[in-house]
Amino acid sequence: MTKIQSHGAHVCLDYTGYISPEPEDGEWMLKLLEQAVERSDARNVHSHVEQFDGSLSPIGFAAVVLLDESHVSAHCYSEKGWLALDCFTCGGSDPNALADDLHQQLMELIPSLSLKRRQHLPRFLHEEE
Repeated sequence: MTKIQSHGAHVCLDYTGYISPEPEDGEWMLKLLEQAVERSDARNVHSHVEQFDGSLSPIGFAAVVLLDESHVSAHCYSEKGWLALDCFTCGGSDPNALADDLHQQLMELIPSLSLKRRQHLPRFLHEEE
Protein backbone atom coordinates (compact mmCIF):
# COMPACT_ATOMS: atom_id res chain seq x y z
CA MET A 1 0.00 0.00 0.00
CA THR A 2 1.40 3.38 -1.04
CA LYS A 3 1.40 6.09 1.58
CA ILE A 4 0.52 9.66 0.53
CA GLN A 5 2.57 12.46 2.06
CA SER A 6 2.57 16.23 1.73
CA HIS A 7 5.46 18.60 1.24
CA GLY A 8 3.52 21.69 2.25
CA ALA A 9 0.38 23.02 3.85
CA HIS A 10 -2.15 25.76 3.29
CA VAL A 11 -3.99 27.43 6.19
CA CYS A 12 -7.09 29.45 5.27
CA LEU A 13 -8.77 31.85 7.69
CA ASP A 14 -12.13 33.54 7.05
CA TYR A 15 -13.33 36.48 9.14
CA THR A 16 -16.34 38.75 9.41
CA GLY A 17 -16.55 42.03 11.30
CA TYR A 18 -13.58 43.62 9.58
CA ILE A 19 -13.48 47.37 10.14
CA SER A 20 -10.73 49.29 8.39
CA PRO A 21 -8.20 50.66 10.92
CA GLU A 22 -6.83 53.13 8.34
CA PRO A 23 -8.01 54.76 5.09
CA GLU A 24 -5.43 52.86 3.01
CA ASP A 25 -6.04 49.58 4.80
CA GLY A 26 -4.39 47.52 2.05
CA GLU A 27 -1.01 49.13 2.83
CA TRP A 28 -1.63 48.59 6.53
CA MET A 29 -2.43 44.91 5.96
CA LEU A 30 0.59 44.41 3.72
CA LYS A 31 2.84 45.70 6.53
CA LEU A 32 1.14 43.32 8.97
CA LEU A 33 1.77 40.38 6.59
CA GLU A 34 5.40 41.41 6.04
CA GLN A 35 6.03 41.71 9.79
CA ALA A 36 4.57 38.25 10.41
CA VAL A 37 6.84 36.83 7.71
CA GLU A 38 9.86 38.57 9.31
CA ARG A 39 9.06 36.85 12.62
CA SER A 40 8.76 33.45 10.92
CA ASP A 41 11.27 31.15 9.27
CA ALA A 42 9.87 31.97 5.80
CA ARG A 43 11.66 34.24 3.30
CA ASN A 44 9.94 37.24 1.65
CA VAL A 45 10.88 37.53 -2.02
CA HIS A 46 8.29 40.13 -3.13
CA SER A 47 5.31 42.07 -1.73
CA HIS A 48 2.42 43.83 -3.44
CA VAL A 49 -0.94 45.36 -2.57
CA GLU A 50 -3.86 46.62 -4.65
CA GLN A 51 -6.40 48.93 -3.03
CA PHE A 52 -9.82 48.74 -4.70
CA ASP A 53 -11.89 51.95 -4.75
CA GLY A 54 -15.15 50.40 -5.87
CA SER A 55 -15.01 51.65 -9.45
CA LEU A 56 -14.20 48.27 -11.04
CA SER A 57 -14.59 45.88 -8.13
CA PRO A 58 -15.97 46.15 -4.60
CA ILE A 59 -14.17 48.43 -2.13
CA GLY A 60 -11.36 46.55 -0.42
CA PHE A 61 -7.88 45.25 -1.16
CA ALA A 62 -5.72 42.31 -2.11
CA ALA A 63 -2.29 42.04 -0.46
CA VAL A 64 0.29 39.33 -1.00
CA VAL A 65 3.76 38.48 0.23
CA LEU A 66 5.38 36.06 -2.17
CA LEU A 67 7.58 33.67 -0.24
CA ASP A 68 10.44 31.47 -1.30
CA GLU A 69 8.20 28.81 0.27
CA SER A 70 4.94 30.03 -1.45
CA HIS A 71 2.78 32.94 -0.21
CA VAL A 72 0.82 34.75 2.49
CA SER A 73 -2.14 36.80 1.29
CA ALA A 74 -5.14 38.82 2.46
CA HIS A 75 -8.22 39.69 0.46
CA CYS A 76 -10.90 41.99 1.82
CA TYR A 77 -14.38 43.25 0.94
CA SER A 78 -14.29 46.25 3.28
CA GLU A 79 -17.94 47.30 2.95
CA LYS A 80 -19.12 43.78 3.83
CA GLY A 81 -16.56 43.35 6.62
CA TRP A 82 -15.14 40.18 5.07
CA LEU A 83 -11.46 39.27 5.32
CA ALA A 84 -9.78 36.11 4.03
CA LEU A 85 -6.18 35.14 4.79
CA ASP A 86 -4.10 32.41 3.15
CA CYS A 87 -0.83 31.10 4.55
CA PHE A 88 0.72 28.55 2.18
CA THR A 89 4.21 27.18 2.70
CA CYS A 90 6.19 24.17 1.57
CA GLY A 91 9.21 22.40 2.93
CA GLY A 92 10.06 23.05 6.55
CA SER A 93 8.18 26.34 7.04
CA ASP A 94 5.03 26.10 9.14
CA PRO A 95 2.00 28.00 7.81
CA ASN A 96 0.25 27.50 11.16
CA ALA A 97 2.85 29.70 12.88
CA LEU A 98 2.18 32.48 10.34
CA ALA A 99 -1.59 32.04 10.70
CA ASP A 100 -1.36 32.12 14.52
CA ASP A 101 0.77 35.27 14.45
CA LEU A 102 -1.55 37.08 12.04
CA HIS A 103 -4.67 35.98 13.91
CA GLN A 104 -3.29 37.26 17.22
CA GLN A 105 -2.29 40.62 15.70
CA LEU A 106 -5.64 41.07 13.97
CA MET A 107 -7.70 40.20 17.05
CA GLU A 108 -5.76 42.75 19.13
CA LEU A 109 -6.06 45.50 16.49
CA ILE A 110 -9.65 44.87 15.32
CA PRO A 111 -11.79 43.73 18.28
CA SER A 112 -14.91 43.43 16.07
CA LEU A 113 -13.25 40.69 14.00
CA SER A 114 -14.75 37.21 14.25
CA LEU A 115 -13.02 34.08 12.94
CA LYS A 116 -15.60 32.02 11.06
CA ARG A 117 -13.36 29.23 9.77
CA ARG A 118 -9.80 28.04 9.96
CA GLN A 119 -8.86 25.20 7.65
CA HIS A 120 -5.57 23.33 7.26
CA LEU A 121 -4.98 21.61 3.91
CA PRO A 122 -2.02 19.37 3.11
CA ARG A 123 -0.45 20.44 -0.21
CA PHE A 124 2.06 19.05 -2.71
CA LEU A 125 0.67 15.57 -2.14
CA HIS A 126 2.86 12.74 -3.39
CA GLU A 127 3.53 9.10 -2.83
CA GLU A 128 6.05 8.25 -0.17
CA GLU A 129 9.49 7.80 -1.73
